[in-house]
Amino acid sequence: MFQNFTVTTSPSSGIARLADLRRTLKAEQLDGFLIPCTDAHFGENVAPRSERLSWLTGFTGSAGFCVALLDKAGVFIDGRYALQVRAQVDLDNYTPVPIPETELSDWLLDALPNGGTVAYDPWLHSFDEIEKLEKAFEGSDITLTKTDNLIDRIWTDQPLSPKGKITPHKIEFAGETSQSKRQKLAADLTDRDLVAAVLTLSDSIAWLLNIRGSDVANTPVALCFAILHADGSLDLFVDPDKCDATLRTHLGSDITLHPETNFAVKLAEIEGNVSVDRVTAPVAVFDHLENSVWETDPCILPKACKNSTEIAGTRAAHIRDASAMAEFLCWLESAAPSGGLTEIDVVKKLETFRRNTNTLKDISFETISGSGPNGAIVHYRVDENSNRVISSGETLLVDSGGQYDDGTTDITRTVAVGEVSFETKRANTLVLKGMIAISRARWPEGLAGRDIDGLARIALWLAGMDYDHGTGHGVGAHLSVHEGPAGISRRATEPLKSGMILSNEPGHYKEGVYGIRIENLLVITPPTIPDGGDRPMLGFETLTFVPIDRHLIILDMLTSDEHEWLNAYHAEVLEKVHTLVSSVTLEWLKSACAPI
Repeated sequence: MFQNFTVTTSPSSGIARLADLRRTLKAEQLDGFLIPCTDAHFGENVAPRSERLSWLTGFTGSAGFCVALLDKAGVFIDGRYALQVRAQVDLDNYTPVPIPETELSDWLLDALPNGGTVAYDPWLHSFDEIEKLEKAFEGSDITLTKTDNLIDRIWTDQPLSPKGKITPHKIEFAGETSQSKRQKLAADLTDRDLVAAVLTLSDSIAWLLNIRGSDVANTPVALCFAILHADGSLDLFVDPDKCDATLRTHLGSDITLHPETNFAVKLAEIEGNVSVDRVTAPVAVFDHLENSVWETDPCILPKACKNSTEIAGTRAAHIRDASAMAEFLCWLESAAPSGGLTEIDVVKKLETFRRNTNTLKDISFETISGSGPNGAIVHYRVDENSNRVISSGETLLVDSGGQYDDGTTDITRTVAVGEVSFETKRANTLVLKGMIAISRARWPEGLAGRDIDGLARIALWLAGMDYDHGTGHGVGAHLSVHEGPAGISRRATEPLKSGMILSNEPGHYKEGVYGIRIENLLVITPPTIPDGGDRPMLGFETLTFVPIDRHLIILDMLTSDEHEWLNAYHAEVLEKVHTLVSSVTLEWLKSACAPI
């Protein structure tokens, strides 16, 4: 199993560890320390060695941070983790703090009215983040100071750094050689009188060099740094034990390997202006550069705009994944009502169906299998303690995905187990209306995700409902399941471009009762002028083809256009998937996709 269900943290363990940290703070004459959930590469997933936030507090979410002071400790989380954090931390010692409602700077100014010195590890915080804090503290007596990592000092059994092998990502999946990508970026550096660009994001380096790794769970990247020079050559800073002869041949003579420990030294040796991303590069990088120019990581946008090979591969991965999902949903429909089925059973069975495709490399994130009240925990992760039996009359929310050589998938389906309430069906239908609205959307070039986010919410808003997460995120091509720079949310400002792959996942959650989310992945299509129109419009092509549970839909709430879209979608599901499933599942699929 790629996913395990062992409980690795407990609220009680955070009590003694916080006490140890506070003794260290006192010894160093410090008033606080910042503990993010990230590592020096700012990826969503980190290696066990870097799970400092969960080790200290017990909170295992993939976003958030802690501020530990001598007399209080705040765990900062967004709306996705509001329920989870209360279950995982000791509430007598750690206080959940909602973001963005509460700014870190405001919290610290209130917590330290007489000032104080708050330390941070410069390898774990971006220049942009620290600069904003320092500006907020102007006129106060609060000072930020750099230090080594204080958690590492007290974590006596901290795991070692990962040493997974790095492998080439074949051109049949990448669609463009690393040399071609590097030359394009290098030409841009030359045009702007820059001698190099510093790369710190592991997925950027993976995309640029056409490599994949296994240093973190669910995301096929290697933890490394790189310096791209204006002539197209590149210095790669990585553990040499991860690189065999095959990889070295793949990289070629233009790429020089260095130990990670040489990264800071090489930064200091660069002469001339260097591009570095102030949002994604650690403060420590800026400390070692002589002349830095603040620019966005040059790989982020071209990586997000998938080429034709990557899009074709992603289509194929989704159809293959859809066959596994169809087998799973067919099994679930008969297994769930019989009683005794647990959330963990569901996760295991789904992974088995994906493995049966014989192409699964990993899951793309830990499967969310939330029944009844657990479904209301947006990023719920079932474990041995939280696992519950799925009961009739409940909904089951299953959010999952797979990593394949040709693409990354992410799909959510909410299903009814037995007969559910009218209230639940109504909420689900409102969510479905939002999902359909995004699927059908057309818009002029230049708009960002924030400009279309409301389309997914308007039906819910009219009913006095909403959800506390974004409507969509970018998705990589056999890379991170959550990828920048674009998304669909109130905060998504990056213009949407052809080739970007985004999720479409509105939802609604009633604490203690149910969680509802319906998610497909979409790729943005090139601008065309619709029939009868006079301006080119971008649009979406659906990539996910899995039936939507009709037991949860109130047909009278759908417009004729929505009704037509749903029937057309299900017809396409059947057409694309029917040859890939078992005979039993085929009969189920025909029924699930029949016109309504």
